[in-house]
Amino acid sequence: MELQHRFASIASRTAHESGRPWAFLLALGTVVAWAVTGPFFDFSENWQLVINTGTTIVTFLMVFLIQNAQNRDTQAIQLKLDELIRATQGAHNTLIALEEQGEEVVAQVRAELAEACEERAPAR
Repeated sequence: MELQHRFASIASRTAHESGRPWAFLLALGTVVAWAVTGPFFDFSENWQLVINTGTTIVTFLMVFLIQNAQNRDTQAIQLKLDELIRATQGAHNTLIALEEQGEEVVAQVRAELAEACEERAPAR
């Protein structure tokens, strides 16, 4: 459990910080520095390999960190929405945890809600 908590904390911080201006400027600076060094290395394959490998590794790791943070954010939003449904008189409690239902159930509920909206819409 401790490892999971640490990973979640790192993922949240990384996702938050990677969206800040300084992170973009750092990435941009890295690419500019790499491009400027091109003539010194005669634009060799090794020179190209440095940026390709670096960006691949960073992208690979960021996918997992950002996905973890996104999953937790989505889960928190779903729980908040479920609480609003539960606490609202007249709401359809069958919508609670709808995201865990199969596609058929979701499609059926979507159709029922669309039909209910059409019935309530004023005639034009």
